[in-house]
Amino acid sequence: MPHLESRTIAVQTHLRDQVADALRAALIAGELRPGVIYSAPTLAAELGVSATPVREAMLDLAREGLVEAVRNKGFRVTEMTERDLDEFTEIRTLIEVPTVGRVAATASAEQLESLRPLAEQIVMAAQEHDVLKYLESDHRFHLALLALAGNHHLVQVVADLRKRSRLFGLGSLNETGRLVASAQEHLELLDLLVAGRGQDAENCMRRHLAHVRTLWADGRAEAEEREPALRLGGR
Repeated sequence: MPHLESRTIAVQTHLRDQVADALRAALIAGELRPGVIYSAPTLAAELGVSATPVREAMLDLAREGLVEAVRNKGFRVTEMTERDLDEFTEIRTLIEVPTVGRVAATASAEQLESLRPLAEQIVMAAQEHDVLKYLESDHRFHLALLALAGNHHLVQVVADLRKRSRLFGLGSLNETGRLVASAQEHLELLDLLVAGRGQDAENCMRRHLAHVRTLWADGRAEAEEREPALRLGGR
């Protein structure tokens, strides 16, 4: 049986959070598959922890919409349909595109330039095939950019959407270097914002989200074609 690769968890105060991060990483890598039921005790054995923090972490993932509880069996990884992908993209486009236009008109060059290290980290992570660092930097960049518009609740809504639209099977795309083009769009967007080109920045954000939509679909399809992933609860 394949194992959750290199994700043995140390016993620390925030064990629940560590387990949740490890399970999210397994989802992204395609090791935990949509539609398959996984039991907490078996996952716990894979991670080297007790079943309790795994159950707690799975409940966190359930609130994020990534898994759903199956009575007396465990948790099933939520499947995303093409309609789900389209709707997530539509909502993010309705929120993020005009917000980028507002930021272009109101944010200072200094505020915008403070985001450049994050944009560069995204590109570096893609080039180094570090998918977890890529997602972490991408997450921080987008939310920090939106925060410049001054609406905390808007940022929280987008953060929730991003959690629900995790890139299942993204690891397969990362291995082929297909994330680099998407990563470089962050630097392009930032340059347009610094230059005060609001309309061009909005167009860039719209194109970037469409690109992400394609990556969602392709990552899922390629994950399904690969060697069967871990099926702990579905054996």
